[in-house]
Amino acid sequence: MTGQGEEPFIAAVKPLVDAIGGELVPPDEAGQDDVVLSWEGADVVAVRLPQLADSLDHILAALERRQGMPLADLDRRAKQEVVRMLEARGAFSVRHGVETVAGALGVSRFTVYNYLNREKGA
Repeated sequence: MTGQGEEPFIAAVKPLVDAIGGELVPPDEAGQDDVVLSWEGADVVAVRLPQLADSLDHILAALERRQGMPLADLDRRAKQEVVRMLEARGAFSVRHGVETVAGALGVSRFTVYNYLNREKGA
């Protein structure tokens, strides 16, 4: 899949692809929705983007790693901050987004809606 000069390029983009929950695939296996990346005029690698629902799960897992504990163990203020950050990233436009976030935070959907409404009213 790679020539010698292309490997630094792949190494450079891999953290970004991992952060968004994408997958690197050979460019000749790229599908219509994949993004083909070129380096020095040649197609090097394709990025298979995640489905939105998968992205939300990936974001929640990354938040848990960053916090160093399950999101359900956070205090109320930290949970509110998580909800604000997720809203800014469009998490609640995903089907079942509120339910997914509520489950990860160990709260009810009603509580997530309260956090969202509180932010809008502030």
